[in-house]
Amino acid sequence: MTTRISRRGFMKTVAATAAAGAIPMTASAQSKAVRPAPYMPKPKFIQSNGLRMAVYEQGEGIPIVFSHGFPELAFSWRNQIKALSEAGYRCIAPDQRGYGLTGGPTDPKEYAIKYLCDDLAGLLDALDIEKAVFVGHDWGGAVVWNMPRLHPDRTLGVIGVNTPSQRPADLPPVTSSEKSLIVMGPNYYVATFQKPGQAEAVLEADVRKTFKMILTRGDIWNVDAFKKLPEDSPERQMDILAMMKRDTFHGEAFLPDDVMDYFVETFEATGFTGGLNWYRNLGGFGALPNPNWRVKVPCLYVGAEHDVILRPSSADGMEDFISDLEKYTVMDCGHWTQQEKPDELNKVILSWLNRKIKA
Repeated sequence: MTTRISRRGFMKTVAATAAAGAIPMTASAQSKAVRPAPYMPKPKFIQSNGLRMAVYEQGEGIPIVFSHGFPELAFSWRNQIKALSEAGYRCIAPDQRGYGLTGGPTDPKEYAIKYLCDDLAGLLDALDIEKAVFVGHDWGGAVVWNMPRLHPDRTLGVIGVNTPSQRPADLPPVTSSEKSLIVMGPNYYVATFQKPGQAEAVLEADVRKTFKMILTRGDIWNVDAFKKLPEDSPERQMDILAMMKRDTFHGEAFLPDDVMDYFVETFEATGFTGGLNWYRNLGGFGALPNPNWRVKVPCLYVGAEHDVILRPSSADGMEDFISDLEKYTVMDCGHWTQQEKPDELNKVILSWLNRKIKA
C-alpha cells in the first residue's frame, strides 16, 4: 500500500532535513570546457555576489532578467531573448549559480534563496540597471517570486512560468482546487536529490540519456496518461532516479538535435552538483525576513496544462497577497513551457509587458 502525504507536509520534512547541518560536497565538474550557447548573443562575464557570472544580453529598453530552472541554462530562454529584444526590450539571461559558464561553490549552504536573489541584484549592479522585470521558470520561478520580497527597490514586475509564489506566513493555507497527482513519499525526486553523490551517480552516468528522459513532452508530462498509472509506479511517485535506470522512455522529443546536444555537452562538462545544490538548501527558505510580505508590483503567472508537478492549481490563492496579478494557462504543454511552446509564451509575455510595465 502506498502512503499519501501532502506536498506541503513533505516539503517541510525535506526542508528540515536539509537545514539540519552542513552536507560535505565535492565538485563534479569534469575538465572539459563549456562553450558559449548557440542561437544566443555572445556572453559577457560580470562580477556578481562573489561569482564570475556568464550573462547573455540582447536588445535595448526596459530590462527583462530571465532565471532558468533545473536542469537548464540561460540557453533555455533563447526564444524569449530573440522575440522580446526584437520587440524593444533589453533581455538578460545568466547561467545561474552552479550552472554552465558561471559555475559556483561546492557548499550547498551557499545556495540559499537569499544568495540566489542577491546574485540577480548584483547582476543589475554590474550592468548599471536600477530596476528590472524578473521572469523565472521552475527553480528560477522560486527566485524571481522572492525578488520583490528581498529586493523590492530593484523589481519592476514578476513573471512566474509554471512556478507559483510561496504564500506569506500570516495567511491561512489555501484549499487547492485540485488534488495532487503525485504520491509523495521517500522516493520523490526532491528527497532522493538530497544525499550528495546519489543523484549525480545516476544523472551523470549517461547525460544524453538523462536529457532524453527529462526534456520531453507527453508521457510523464501528460495529465491524462499520468492519472492512469498505478500509484506505486515510479512515475506517480515522481521517482526520477528509478525512471532513469530504464532503457526506454515513452516521452516525445521536441527539441532540435543541436539544442539537445548543447544541453548534453554542457552538463557532461559541469556535472549536476551545482543544480542539485539548489535542492539541498531548501532549508534556506525558512530563514527569510518579512514572513508576512505582500507583492506590490504587477505580476503574471503562466501555468501549463500538463505540468504534473507544478499544476496550474498550485497558483490558487495568489490573489490574496498580490494586488495586481494576471494568470494564463498554456494548453497542451508540459513542464518545459518556454521551450515547448515558445511562440505562445512570447505572445503572452509581450501582451502583459506592453500593458503593465512602463519605463
